[in-house]
Amino acid sequence: MASAARQSSFNKLDIINQGIIEDFTDTLWMEYGLSKNTLSSYRADLSGFALWLEKQGSHLSIAQRTHLLDYLARRIQKGSQPRSTARLLSSLRRFYQHLVREGLIEEDPSARIDAPKLGRSLPQSLTEDEVEKLLEQPDASTAQGLRDRTMLEILYATGLRVSELIQLRVEQLNLRQGVVRVTGKGGKDRLVPMGEESIAWVNTYMGDARHVLLGDVQSDILFPARKGSAMTRQTFWYMIKRYSLKAGIKKSLSPHTLRHAFATHLINHGADLRVVQMLLGHSDLSTTQIYTHVARERLKKMHEQHHPRG
Repeated sequence: MASAARQSSFNKLDIINQGIIEDFTDTLWMEYGLSKNTLSSYRADLSGFALWLEKQGSHLSIAQRTHLLDYLARRIQKGSQPRSTARLLSSLRRFYQHLVREGLIEEDPSARIDAPKLGRSLPQSLTEDEVEKLLEQPDASTAQGLRDRTMLEILYATGLRVSELIQLRVEQLNLRQGVVRVTGKGGKDRLVPMGEESIAWVNTYMGDARHVLLGDVQSDILFPARKGSAMTRQTFWYMIKRYSLKAGIKKSLSPHTLRHAFATHLINHGADLRVVQMLLGHSDLSTTQIYTHVARERLKKMHEQHHPRG
C-alpha cells in the first residue's frame, strides 16, 4: 500500500512539474520566438531536474538552493563538463526568474549560485582547401547528389544555420537579385547575398533535380527529403559526416562547421566584423568576435610554420 501511495504521489508531482514547464516554454515561445530546438533543450533540462526532485519528494516550484546545488554537484560527479553545467544552470535561472515574475514563488533559489568558469573555445573550422574537397564529394549527376551539393554550396556561401537551411522555402530566394531572405532566431528577418557560384548551383538544381525529388508531391520546401518534407537536422548531419569521410577530412565536424568556415574565411580576407555579424544574424557583436580569435590563431600558426624565428 505504501508503495502504491508513493507512486500516486510521484504521478501527481509529475503532472505539476510538466504543467509548470509547459507554461514556461510557452511564454518563451510567445515573448521571444525561440526555436523549437532551444525550447526542447529547456524542457529536457527542467524535466531532468524535476525527475531528480521527485525522488527527493519535492517538485520544481518548492525547490530550494540546496536542491540545485546537490543536483549540479551530482551531475559534475558523473562527468558533466563545465560548459554543460553552465548551460543547465542558465536554464534553471531563467526558469526560476520566470516563476518569480509570475508570482509563483517569492525567492529565486538559483540567484546566489555561481556558474563554472569557462575557457573560451574556438569553433571548429575548415581551411579553404578542405571546404573545396568537401563540396566536391556529392555526385552531381544524380538528383540527390545535386541537391546535396547545392545545399553545401549555399551553406558555405551564406553562413546560414542548418535549421535555417533545411527550412528554406522557394519563395525565400530571389535569384535575380542574388539574395536569400532568412528568418533567424527571435523571428528576425535578414537578407544574405548568395554569390555567383551558389546561384549557378541553385539554378541547375531547380532545373534538373528538384522536380525529380518531388515526383508528384507538391511542396514549397527548397530542398525536399521524403514526400516533400523538410530534411531533419540529423539527416543533414549524417550527410556532412559521410561527405567529410569521403573527402579525407579527419577533423571533428559539426553541422555548423561550414557556417564557422564562412565567417572565418570572410574575416581572413578582410571583411568588416559588423558585416559578418549582420550576415550571421548575431544580435550581439561579442558573439561574432570569436571569429577574430579563430583568424588570429591561424595567423599565429602560419607565422610559426613559415617565419625563420617562428
